[in-house]
Amino acid sequence: MCISLRMNPLGITVVLVLLVGAWAQVTFLRPECDSPEAEEAALVAQDYLNAQHTHGYKYALNRIEDIKIYSTPMGNITYDLEIELLETDCHVLDPTPLANCTVRPKVLTAVEGDCDVVLTTVGGALAVTAFKCKTEESTEDICLGCPTLLPLNDTAALDFVHASLVTVNNFTVNGTYSILEVGRMLSQVLPGGPIYSAEYVITEAYCTNDTCVPLINDMAARGICFAKGLNADHTVDCRMFATMMPIVDANSTATAAPALPPAVHGHTGSLSAKHGLRFHKLTALHDPHLSGLLSAESAESDEIIPVAPAVINVVADPVAAPTAADPSTDPAATAVPADDIISTSDASSIEVLSLFKRDVVAVSVPATQTDTIILAPVCPGRIRFF
Repeated sequence: MCISLRMNPLGITVVLVLLVGAWAQVTFLRPECDSPEAEEAALVAQDYLNAQHTHGYKYALNRIEDIKIYSTPMGNITYDLEIELLETDCHVLDPTPLANCTVRPKVLTAVEGDCDVVLTTVGGALAVTAFKCKTEESTEDICLGCPTLLPLNDTAALDFVHASLVTVNNFTVNGTYSILEVGRMLSQVLPGGPIYSAEYVITEAYCTNDTCVPLINDMAARGICFAKGLNADHTVDCRMFATMMPIVDANSTATAAPALPPAVHGHTGSLSAKHGLRFHKLTALHDPHLSGLLSAESAESDEIIPVAPAVINVVADPVAAPTAADPSTDPAATAVPADDIISTSDASSIEVLSLFKRDVVAVSVPATQTDTIILAPVCPGRIRFF
């Protein structure tokens, strides 16, 4: 016997209304960007992004742009974070703790990374599940005649780098070094003509006759050199990195594996140089679709979602006090349309998230205050460098 099950149009309408209603009622917490929980999540994200960054320099947290916290029915907490990072002068192979690294000033063309990061709390530990980053150079406050960044495949600048390496090897008694990676190259126009400055990583090399092969094992001596001048007249100073130990940041909040050297690059510079870039980008993305919180657009997009400060009307009443149960008195709980947090069109992947409550300190209002109060936005947070 064959039984046919049919759902009448009214039943389908009810199901759709329930789905849309649940979708539209998704809520989240928005703590202050400078709160301890936001700082903790941002530092975990910073350390994780640096661990994925295998070329160029370490990046330091400059500002927390936004944070949303979701709670799932399973009890897990998800952080949706927007942060701004700035390039430091410490190479990724440099074991110097990030806290001791210096952020490059704008006059030397700072490089910044804007990243959206999703973290989850499982068993009390924060872990990054997805991210997307956009890296660009900051051209603000660049003065006329100041050094300017050159593409990492600039032929004349690379000739200067190799000329300075010859000087390094001429003054090295034990061993010969090869270029592992060019970090950055700049030129400055002076009355006598342009001069170059460059930073590049060197590694021990094994040489037979006139042929040298770079050693890229963990025990090879490596360091960074700073050269300035011209091919025939320059100064160069090299600082060697520590060896015989894994490279671990003592201030890191993330578990770090021993750093491996980047692939050796020849006369044409780094992998980024093939595209004429003047700096090393952060890793662009990692599973951006996994969480459903990151946009499906390219990591190089300029998508910005503005957040307007909340506006409430306060009526003078010395007896009445706001309660945590009333959403209108809790600026931390904000209802948003579904398309602000869910980027997929597959209705089967919709997950209803519950509100994660937190204690809210009541703010006393003078009895004479009857005007509209505009609450100060909780984000973005403070700027650490510039």
